[in-house]
Amino acid sequence: MIGGDGLTDAVKKEIHLALNAHGLIKVRVFSDDRAAREAMFATLADELNAAPIQHIGKLLVLWRPLPAKEAGEPDEGRKPGPRDIKVLKYSKRGGQRPEVKTLRVLGNQRLTAGGEVKRAKPKQVSIKKRSQG
Repeated sequence: MIGGDGLTDAVKKEIHLALNAHGLIKVRVFSDDRAAREAMFATLADELNAAPIQHIGKLLVLWRPLPAKEAGEPDEGRKPGPRDIKVLKYSKRGGQRPEVKTLRVLGNQRLTAGGEVKRAKPKQVSIKKRSQG
C-alpha cells in the first residue's frame, strides 16, 4: 500500500521484495489524484524493471518474472525437514484417556504403527536395475 507520503524509498524496496517473492503483485494507492497514480505506476514499472499490467481505480498490478534460483541455494536437492507428530497411546485399562505424545521425526526417520521412531529403510533396487547401472 502506498499511503499519504507517496512513493518513498522504503515503499519501493518493499515492492521490489514482493516482486522477487511472488512475481505478480497488487499495490493499493491511497491517493485521489488519478494523474499522480498513473505517474507512480509508470515510475514503479521503470525503476523496478517490472511490466505494468493493470491500473483499476486505486489498484496497480505489476509483474516481473521470478529470478532464477542459484545452484548454491538450499532448495535444490533438499531433504525433508523435521516434523512434529502427535501419537496416541491407549491404556490397557478401558476407561482411561489415551496419552498424547508429540514426537519429532527427522527427514531420515519414519514412524512405525506401534508409535516408535525408526530410521528410514533405504529404497530397494531390483537386481535387474543394479546390473544395468
